[in-house]
Amino acid sequence: MEMTSYERVKAALEHREPDRVPFDLGGTVLTGMNRHCYARLRDHLGLPEREIRILDVMQQLARIDEDAAEYLKTDVGCVDPMPPATSPLAKPPALEGEYYTMTDEWGIEWKMPAQGGHYYDMADQPLKHAETPADLEKFPWPDPSDPARFARLKQSADSYVYDQKKAYILGRQYAGIWETALWMSGFEKFFMDMLTNETFAHALMDRITELKMEYWSHALDAVGDNVLIMSEADDLATQSSLLCSVDLYRKMVHPYHKKLFDFIKRKARNKVYVFYHTCGAVKPLIPLLIEEGVDILNPVQVNADDMDTRELKREFGREITFWGGGVDTQHVLPFGSPREVRDEVKRRIDDLAPGGGFVFAAVHNVQSDVPPENYMAMWEAMREYGLYG
Repeated sequence: MEMTSYERVKAALEHREPDRVPFDLGGTVLTGMNRHCYARLRDHLGLPEREIRILDVMQQLARIDEDAAEYLKTDVGCVDPMPPATSPLAKPPALEGEYYTMTDEWGIEWKMPAQGGHYYDMADQPLKHAETPADLEKFPWPDPSDPARFARLKQSADSYVYDQKKAYILGRQYAGIWETALWMSGFEKFFMDMLTNETFAHALMDRITELKMEYWSHALDAVGDNVLIMSEADDLATQSSLLCSVDLYRKMVHPYHKKLFDFIKRKARNKVYVFYHTCGAVKPLIPLLIEEGVDILNPVQVNADDMDTRELKREFGREITFWGGGVDTQHVLPFGSPREVRDEVKRRIDDLAPGGGFVFAAVHNVQSDVPPENYMAMWEAMREYGLYG
């Protein structure tokens, strides 16, 4: 019997085999599509031309319209907060010379080339000279309780669950705890702070954690009892190694993740699954992520070291759901032939789908260089090989 999208996703999260593998495009800012690629895909599918709405400015991600979601039979919706009504540090995108420049609400500056730019890159950090907890006390932090953030959450959540019979992912207001600390300080500085200025490093991550707990308290109250999945994200690894040792992660980062995820699960009115994003060769940290309360790992970066999909499913498939990893987005999806795309999709489904615990998405956001023919080869293979029973 055919399941609703909500039932399909819930079964996968409970490590049961649904009728077919659930499919996500645009459920998060980590499983979406670049606006240029999306415009070409709409044209390829014969969907009406329309203005592309932006889901995420920094990544230049398109908001997937209802007609495209219906055509592609997506199973997951995106429920993200709106921008705050007041944000003293934020500056909207503006053309400055050869770059578009913007500053987000945390005071981080971003730039994108005006000609040929595909997304924004980090350009400046507000805490690059901060050294003490006193410096943090003087910083104008964003207000996680700003009512404007939550004004549309309930309406959007109810529409997905009750009208469209879909699951949705409740989005965070910013990057993860560690990633925000790295972005605000600058990577080199904060890596050094973790080793030589632990007092400051702990003070910064503790402050970010408290702000996140305040945000999640309001967000969970806003949507009520129909939330199934909530999203957090850091990047903990490169393609060949972790960004820090397991011991340093356990000492400096792990306690804050556990504190946040424990809080979220206590606060939620029903069972909620923690969707956690980290790219790269993250396998050595998966046991700690599970201990922290992570239920869903996104993605499986299949071309990173020691991220073999069959081995990951064998070792962790009973404890964690793999979300993404359906097709490599660096080489196969943009540059492979449609046949190579199909072969890759079949392999990943064969590895990750048995027993449930798998939601199909590309490894990461689909970038602007992906031909629509390849994307549809991926989708058609997923529909063909993703059936259970």
